[in-house]
Amino acid sequence: MKAIGHSRGTRAVIDLDAIAANLKNFQRHLGAETEIMAVVKADGYGHGAIQVARTALEEGAAWIGVALLDEALELRRAGIDAPILVFGWTHPHDVRRAAENDIAVTVFQEGWVRDAAKILQKTERSLTIHLKLDTGMGRYGAKGEQELTRLCNEIESEPLMHLQGVYTHFATADELDSAYFDKQYRCFLSMLDVLAARGAKPDVIHCGNSAAALQYPDKAFNLVRLGISMYGLVPSEQLAPVLPFPLQEAFALKSELVHVKSLEAGEAVSYGATYVADEPQWIGTVPIGYADGWLRKISNGGFVLVEGIRAPIVGRICMDAFMVRLPKKMPIGTEVVLIGKQGEKAITVADLARQLDTITYEIPCMISERVPRFFKKN
Repeated sequence: MKAIGHSRGTRAVIDLDAIAANLKNFQRHLGAETEIMAVVKADGYGHGAIQVARTALEEGAAWIGVALLDEALELRRAGIDAPILVFGWTHPHDVRRAAENDIAVTVFQEGWVRDAAKILQKTERSLTIHLKLDTGMGRYGAKGEQELTRLCNEIESEPLMHLQGVYTHFATADELDSAYFDKQYRCFLSMLDVLAARGAKPDVIHCGNSAAALQYPDKAFNLVRLGISMYGLVPSEQLAPVLPFPLQEAFALKSELVHVKSLEAGEAVSYGATYVADEPQWIGTVPIGYADGWLRKISNGGFVLVEGIRAPIVGRICMDAFMVRLPKKMPIGTEVVLIGKQGEKAITVADLARQLDTITYEIPCMISERVPRFFKKN
């Protein structure tokens, strides 16, 4: 187990073996002809981008996907030399850095192509690009045949731009109702026909995220962008009952008791005195708070595991700590599990997402850099 660094008992524990197992299952599900792009944007969805990327590549992933050029450059500095694609908008002034580091960028604006070409002409370096098509997501991408045609005209006039790939993103692939997915897929096929009619032959065509890969492996083309489910998390609760194989959750969040005190009936806990003891009880202090991403909204309603027992969070969560009601007096240093397993009990990422009325994606991402990541690998 390797640590980035720590100064307290609070830590996230990342099971790299679980990530490896998920990748193996996806590859079997997709077939050998479909390559996997391991998506490690947002520091690997809070799991640690560099360590996850290395694990994914060891398990046969062919590509790495990120949202920002800075994320791609961080991976290059860490010695990762696999193909990397930046999904988000990259400033034209930064294409030189992308080209120098052999990083592919996403393109979807005519003006961007012209501005980026001026930078490339000064360096005489070739830039690898993937064309993004908006088929109904409404976020990034060239929309419609006319816009696509104009964009292709610009790209084809720039000899230093190499069109390596084309892709789109589905808005509802994590739903069981396939109507909107089907509409987007038909639109994508139609736009691919436009490219083919122009003689464009990109090496890579990709439209599948985790949800689409789980539900529609036959529509994956030759590359899948594997994000949330690589980390063992279901894209939506709708898909949980119909998974083609089990997912192994990789993220755990743990801490320990750093103070234990007795409370008498009528005594209060934390800011605002929102929790008042109704009888004598034991209260433990846990050193993680909302500055670490353990949101104040969890106050007076959440639970943790202590000695395999669900212990309720009491009082308002502070910036750096929160308190729990203990079933008995316990020693300082007792392990506290916020997410993960302890004994026969477990608190999953999905459990916390339901409590916070959000999605599983947000939970590991919200745990801040103040919480060190430990990496477990057999």
